[in-house]
Amino acid sequence: MSSPEPPVPRAPHVPYTGGEKESLHTSLDLHRDAVLWKLAGLDDEQVRRPMTPTGTNLLGLVKHLAAVEYGWFCSTFGRETEPFWFDPATEDMAASPDETTADILAFYARARAAADAAIRETDLETTGTAWDGRVVSMRWVLIHMLEDTVRHAGHMDIVRELIDGAVGRYSGTE
Repeated sequence: MSSPEPPVPRAPHVPYTGGEKESLHTSLDLHRDAVLWKLAGLDDEQVRRPMTPTGTNLLGLVKHLAAVEYGWFCSTFGRETEPFWFDPATEDMAASPDETTADILAFYARARAAADAAIRETDLETTGTAWDGRVVSMRWVLIHMLEDTVRHAGHMDIVRELIDGAVGRYSGTE
């Protein structure tokens, strides 16, 4: 079974004259959508295939991004998160055999929705306490998650190209 086609990006680009929060959030969304495209059309073996000596694979990267979205956007600001069925400190970069592609994509969708609500409802200057005790602002978390998502989307670019030669941010693009 192949992965479902991802949604069309919600916005083709970051608004040229948007506000800071809107611009950061839109940029994050564009890269989140690119992450999903990297799985589109691949079968379960392909999305799980370890492509580096450390075992990096597409599905594990999506699981990781879901866990950190919940952690940074929700836990940091005292918002509800769903209970994890895995230890995010040691098991978030790999999908176990009993975790389906659909399960992990749904987990990522729920994490995105929860993060989006936190972003909408929290001012950029509002602070929360991160998992390691640091006090951070929503602005910092948005920038950090943008950096993390872009970094892992770049990993996914290379992994996807190695699997089947597909390149670009979205189907039919650069």
